[in-house]
Amino acid sequence: MDRVFALIDVNNCYVSCERVFDPSLNGRPVVVLSNNDGCVVARSQEAKDLGIKMGVPVFQIRQLIKQHHIAVLSSNYALYGEMSHRFMNILGMYVAPGEQEIYSIDECFLELTTYQDLYDLTDYAQSMRQRIKQWLGLPVCIGIGYSKTQAKIANHIAKKNKGFNGVCSWLDTDLCILEDMLANLDVGEVWGVGRQIKKRLHALEIKTVFDLIMADHKMIRRYFSVVTERTVLELQGTPCLEIEDMVPEKKQIISSRSFGKPVSHIDDLREAVTLFMLRAVERLRSQKLLCATIVVTIKTSRFKDNYYHPHWTVNLGHATDDRLLLVKKAMFGLERIYQEGLPYKHAGVMLLNIVPERKYIPDLLADQEQISERKILTITFEKINSRFGKDKIAIGSCCFADRNWSMSQANRSPNYLSNWDEIITIN
Repeated sequence: MDRVFALIDVNNCYVSCERVFDPSLNGRPVVVLSNNDGCVVARSQEAKDLGIKMGVPVFQIRQLIKQHHIAVLSSNYALYGEMSHRFMNILGMYVAPGEQEIYSIDECFLELTTYQDLYDLTDYAQSMRQRIKQWLGLPVCIGIGYSKTQAKIANHIAKKNKGFNGVCSWLDTDLCILEDMLANLDVGEVWGVGRQIKKRLHALEIKTVFDLIMADHKMIRRYFSVVTERTVLELQGTPCLEIEDMVPEKKQIISSRSFGKPVSHIDDLREAVTLFMLRAVERLRSQKLLCATIVVTIKTSRFKDNYYHPHWTVNLGHATDDRLLLVKKAMFGLERIYQEGLPYKHAGVMLLNIVPERKYIPDLLADQEQISERKILTITFEKINSRFGKDKIAIGSCCFADRNWSMSQANRSPNYLSNWDEIITIN
């Protein structure tokens, strides 16, 4: 039995999430900005049609925004993350455990091999699209192929050609039609073909996806690498990449951010670093990990005189996920690198020497009673925030609104799904 894979991708994910809760954005150009409202990180199709590029600084398109009445929104990562979580849960209903791979916030691979004799896979994919649209309001496109790379290309074709009605399948699309489309698709659209590889392929007269499919994979390996050879084999229908249903264990966790405006006082930096550490610990605990080393960093603007970018490493002695201890050690590191009077623009923390909690053997000389008490405190901390809303309880004043170091988010939509204070109301 041939193996079959599907890639499900949310169309213009950030913009689509915003439109679910604000229908007035439908049909008009919309852009979503990065941290501190700096650059464009997401665009609606209407904005793309106006020529707005990904990553362009917002100040460069002010005239275009005014001329075409473009809606400009600040990033709302809490909303996008919760919508992504629900999106992945719906897709998990269509396959067994081990047949789903969460590739990114808006992309998911499914293995459909065992379902091809039970269903028409195009109809099966359409039922996924319909349910996601009905339950979440998100538009998606689905590509189906004999490998993950084929599924990725099929997804791209489904997005660009409305005649497929959101689902393109290598299994039952007319081969002449498929060949014609692949022959007009630049080789740079292939998953894993970057800018440099694309240039080298062009030098070999391999300019389209169809050219790459017809290439000799052994020749490709000789000129490139085994990774590029696998890409060719995948395009030819030989699966070389498996579904990765287990999230790989992290080697490090970074939580950092630029400030809305420069700050100089150490109390402002203490608040910011405390919040970044709390966010890092949330990610640490969500994957049942512990860390034994932390790094604290601050820096001034690289475009100003006397650029200052120090860091301080703190070894904890034993691996832990204790918020109070990690925040305390972060404050110790911050005080060692802080210099009074400098305008700091950025701060962050990094968790290193990460180990899975299940594999960690505690030190026999450690205070086990205190560790047990702190564990209870940590669980209670999380239960309160889970019941009453995120950041209802925190350490210090780091979660209060309108701090001196807060990001610029002048146009952020409410956190409809994760904050009781911002839940949508109907008058």
